[in-house]
Amino acid sequence: LKEGAQVTYLQMQNWSRRLWGVSHQRAVLAANAQLRWGVAALGSRLHWTSQGVSLREPGSAARMYGLVFADGRQHLDYQTRQDHLAPHTESDLLFRSALLDRARTVLRGVVHLRPVAQQTSAYQSTHSLLLSEKARADALPILEIEADDVRCKHGSTTGRVDDEQVFYLMSRGLSRQEAQRMIVQGFFETVISEFPVEGMQEKIRLAIESRI
Repeated sequence: LKEGAQVTYLQMQNWSRRLWGVSHQRAVLAANAQLRWGVAALGSRLHWTSQGVSLREPGSAARMYGLVFADGRQHLDYQTRQDHLAPHTESDLLFRSALLDRARTVLRGVVHLRPVAQQTSAYQSTHSLLLSEKARADALPILEIEADDVRCKHGSTTGRVDDEQVFYLMSRGLSRQEAQRMIVQGFFETVISEFPVEGMQEKIRLAIESRI
């Protein structure tokens, strides 16, 4: 992205379960460039994605957000990188994943602040919801901080559907499946609402709803 550019880039991966895929994506930002990068990963039998941003000049900022939904024996692997190579830069990453059956996700997130990246802010947040006993979610946050005047933090959680939430919704007349669907929809809504295209929001919601 050139100096002062403002870009919103959205992508939805909902390929056939018979496909295996590998993708490598990278954005390089010049001074005062702004990037919003949204991802919805739903398809493929096995998919490995590398997604990175390089903040090369002061004033550049990137927000990366994504959701991953997997079922059956899907294996979806995301490796993200937030690379700060200049002072006064910002990056923020939010990913949420939900898994059914024997599905597996891996989210590896690297934040690298170089020695010159003073007065920089970098954040990373990943949350996974397991919907079956054999589903597995691995979150591997990595912070490489070589500057001392920075704000940098990360958070990661993995958990199962709260039985009390399910019981409450079922007491209001919903079936167990309907209750679980509502909980998953609420879990993802924080990310879905980040997609600025209304038609795409609904497309993602319907794709997830049809599989729960």
